[in-house]
Amino acid sequence: MEFYVNNEKLDIILENEKTVGDVLKSFEEECAKNNATTINIVLNGKNIGAEEFDSIFDEPLKEDTKLELIIVTQSEIKNSFQSQKKECNALSEQLQNLSVQLQSGKDKEATILISKLADFIEKFCHSATLSALFPEFYSKLSIDGKSVNDFFQDFSQILNDFEQAIASKDTVLMGDLAEYEISPRLQSIAKTIEEL
Repeated sequence: MEFYVNNEKLDIILENEKTVGDVLKSFEEECAKNNATTINIVLNGKNIGAEEFDSIFDEPLKEDTKLELIIVTQSEIKNSFQSQKKECNALSEQLQNLSVQLQSGKDKEATILISKLADFIEKFCHSATLSALFPEFYSKLSIDGKSVNDFFQDFSQILNDFEQAIASKDTVLMGDLAEYEISPRLQSIAKTIEEL
C-alpha cells in the first residue's frame, strides 16, 4: 500500500488494518491527538467526496492501493490568520484614502486596492471555513461580538452596495463605503485575529 499525506509519501506499517476505513480511522485518531484533521481523500487516483465516503470504507487494502490525504492543523490555520493581520490593517488604512485616489484620477491604484480587498476577504473566509473543523478554536472567532457567519451576513450587504457603486462608477458612494463601512470592519477583523 502507498500512503501519502500532504503529497509526501509515508512509510507505514499496517497492524490490524484490513480496509481503507481501518486506515482512515487509525489516521484520524492520530490527527485528533495533534489538533489536525483530514480535508481531502484521494483513493487510487479518484477524489472521494463526502457522499462516497461510506462506499470506500469497507474496501479491502491491496498491495497496489494508493491512499492520498490532505490534512490541515489548527496551528496552520492560526498562522494563516496571523499572516493576514498585517494585510488587513494595511487595507483598512488604504481604504480610508480611496475617495482621494478616485478624485485625483488614480483609478489604476484604486482598482488594485479593490482587487486586494476582494482577495483578502476570500483568504479570510477560507481560513474561517477551515477553522470550523476545530469547534473550540472556531468559537473564539467572534468579530464585534458576532459569529463569523453573522458578521459576514451583515458585511456582505455593504460589499454588495460597494460592488454596485463600482459598476455604476459612483465614486462618492465608493469612497464613503470604503472609509466609513468597510475600513472599520477590517479593523474589527484585525482585532479578532490579534486576539486568537
